[in-house]
Amino acid sequence: MITPGPNNTMLAASGLNHGFRRTVPHMLGVCIGFVFMIALVGVGLGGLFDRLPLLYVVLKYVSALYLLWLAWKIATSGTSASSISGARPIGFLQAVGFQWVNPKAWVMSVGIVSAYTPRQDFLFNLLVACLICGAINLPTVSLWAGFGASMRRWLTRPAILRGFNIGMALLLVASLYPLVQEAATR
Repeated sequence: MITPGPNNTMLAASGLNHGFRRTVPHMLGVCIGFVFMIALVGVGLGGLFDRLPLLYVVLKYVSALYLLWLAWKIATSGTSASSISGARPIGFLQAVGFQWVNPKAWVMSVGIVSAYTPRQDFLFNLLVACLICGAINLPTVSLWAGFGASMRRWLTRPAILRGFNIGMALLLVASLYPLVQEAATR
């Protein structure tokens, strides 16, 4: 959960551009949205994808397009959020919803359910997995938002800030590598 990916990259950029306090709803949305996703995957969403594989493929490519759009927004953001009229960080519900188009969240939630929830006492094990993930996720996403916020004092020159935002956007695009690699092998 601490490795670079769409959530963590966006949280670092939000921490930098909006500050830690204004990024808290985004952090909470990531945590709660991801735990909710694990729970729903555990109770049957994975079965739906088994029955309707085209739904999974469509979601995967829509997700990739959305991540590219977000990367563009990060890369082309202004020199600071405070200087952009109306600039706001991602909100709680947006962050919850983002989990459903985040390829890394899908891979992790399916992996968590399949690896850590034995069929014996499945619902209890799913609940334990959700609680553990929730407990681990908040501190790790806080580190990324805190990293971004701590960079505010060093990234005061517009050119350096722009370079940071472009770097975060490139990391977000790089998170699509597994999807590109999968498409290339077909």
